[in-house]
Amino acid sequence: MSVTQSWQQCRTAQFSATWSASGTVITVDGELDAANSDQLAIYVQRNARRAKRVILDLRSLDFIGTSGFSALHRINVVCSGAQLSWAMVPSPAVMRLLRVCDPDGTLPVTTPMEEPLLERVAWPAGPNARPLLQLVAEPS
Repeated sequence: MSVTQSWQQCRTAQFSATWSASGTVITVDGELDAANSDQLAIYVQRNARRAKRVILDLRSLDFIGTSGFSALHRINVVCSGAQLSWAMVPSPAVMRLLRVCDPDGTLPVTTPMEEPLLERVAWPAGPNARPLLQLVAEPS
């Protein structure tokens, strides 16, 4: 299987895309807020061009503001217009936001168990990849 990757650091978030014959997985790490949510929508649109299916992996997203929801809605509109299948794998922070902003469940959500694309893509460490364990200083 041929896999190609790209990374982009954008303020408090890191975006990475992995393309394979099956589709594109876009991973978001960090925090999505007004400072970088537009960049995510642009990044997804640019990297989804060559895809059959797009999975937006948000499991490592620690925070998402309402502007992040607007970006997800924009991604939904762009993918629908291009007749492109997409879904997101949410983090707990994203699930909280979806319960408030999308109570009817209009945005497509999936799980790692339901998504074979996540199983097929190998994730080598990127230039800014997070360590498996993150040490946090004790509060003083």
